[in-house]
Amino acid sequence: MNWRHIPVVKHPCADLLIIQLAGILIYPFLGDQPLGRALFSTLALFVLVLAVMAVRMTPALNWVSAILGLPVVVLTIWEAISPGAESVVLWSSVFHAAFYFYTGYALLSYMFADHVVTTDELYATGATFTVVAWGFAYVYLAVDIVWPDSFSVVASPLDAKAWFEMLFLSVTTMTSTGLSDIYPIRPHARSFVMIEQIAGMLYLALVVARMIALTVTRTAIRDEKSD
Repeated sequence: MNWRHIPVVKHPCADLLIIQLAGILIYPFLGDQPLGRALFSTLALFVLVLAVMAVRMTPALNWVSAILGLPVVVLTIWEAISPGAESVVLWSSVFHAAFYFYTGYALLSYMFADHVVTTDELYATGATFTVVAWGFAYVYLAVDIVWPDSFSVVASPLDAKAWFEMLFLSVTTMTSTGLSDIYPIRPHARSFVMIEQIAGMLYLALVVARMIALTVTRTAIRDEKSD
C-alpha cells in the first residue's frame, strides 16, 4: 500500500505539525479530570501514529520507531487508566522522550537527505522543532520525578505531573524567548535546560538557515529558467 496516496499522509510532516499545535490549544480545555486526560492521551496516540508515518518516509530505520513506539502506546493508555502513578509517569516520560527525539533525528535526516527542498520538507522544519520541544518536555517531567522539586513556579515547587507546564518551559527555552515563569532550581534540571538552549540555537543556525538557503537557490534557478 502506498501511503502517499492517502490524503492525510500526503504531507505527513504538515499533519504532524498541525496536530501538535492543535494539542497545545486544546489541552487547556480538557482540564485535569480523568476524561480530559483520556481525551488528550487519545490525541497523543494520534500524534504518535502520524510521527511514525513521517519517520517511515525518511532514511531512518523503521524498526527503531516500532520498538520505541510500542511501549509508548502501552504506557500512554496505562497513564489514562491509572493517573497519578509516578512510576508509570516516569517510564512513560522516558519512552516518550526517546520516541520524540528519534522522530526528530529521522526528520532531520529527511531534510538533509538531498539538496532539493520539497513542500513537505518545509513543513518538516516546523514539525522537527515541535517534536524536539515535546521530547524535552517529557525529559523535564522525568527529571522532576527522579529529582523532586527540580523546577519552580514563582518560588513554589512545581507539581511533577504538570506536563503542560513542562511543555511551556520547553517551548520558551528552545525559542530563547525567556517568557517562562517556570525555571530550573536544581543542577540536573539546569543541565538539561542548557542542553535544550544549545539545541535551539544550533537548530536555527544549521537547519533553518540551510532550508532558507536552499529555498532561495531554488527560487533563483526557477527565475533564471523563466527568463
